Amino acid sequence: MNEDVELILDTAKEAMEKAIKHLEKQLANIRAGKASPAMLSSVMVDYYGSQTPLNQVANVNTPDGRTISVQPWERSMIQEIERGIMNANLGFNPMNNGDVIIINVPPLTEERRKELVKQAKSEAEDAKIGVRNARKDANNDLKKLEISEDLLKVTEGDVQDMTNDYVKKIDHILEIKEKEIMTV
Repeated sequence: MNEDVELILDTAKEAMEKAIKHLEKQLANIRAGKASPAMLSSVMVDYYGSQTPLNQVANVNTPDGRTISVQPWERSMIQEIERGIMNANLGFNPMNNGDVIIINVPPLTEERRKELVKQAKSEAEDAKIGVRNARKDANNDLKKLEISEDLLKVTEGDVQDMTNDYVKKIDHILEIKEKEIMTV
């Protein structure tokens, strides 16, 4: 196979992988009832004037399935961390005892679970759009190459097979997340 064709296929595969990675990252932020440090991954804290991810100024862990504890590395950061959690608009109500910030994760209602499933489906659809855009870009790049009609058809078929595989992966990831969200 021609080097240009292989480069186009590799580029498409890379773009499709990125869509999957992005989906997994987005789904990690959708809570499924059980407390997880990933729930606070989007929280930014004002650390001496610069916005810093929470996990770089504190230790975040889950002592049990309903609680997240945030242990700042500097006691003076407690107010800033609390403010960061509130500003992230995650629906959590942080409490502090002077040393540690404790967040009780309330159980999800049926209605909230359905909303979260919708949100997960939306993220999966965005990932599928990313995969399809990678397919479109690859096919457009292939048509620009001066290759035989037969090689073009075969390669477009390869791109389509790759697209189908990635869409199946997305569906599988979504199915797992849905189960996780709907499990009480």
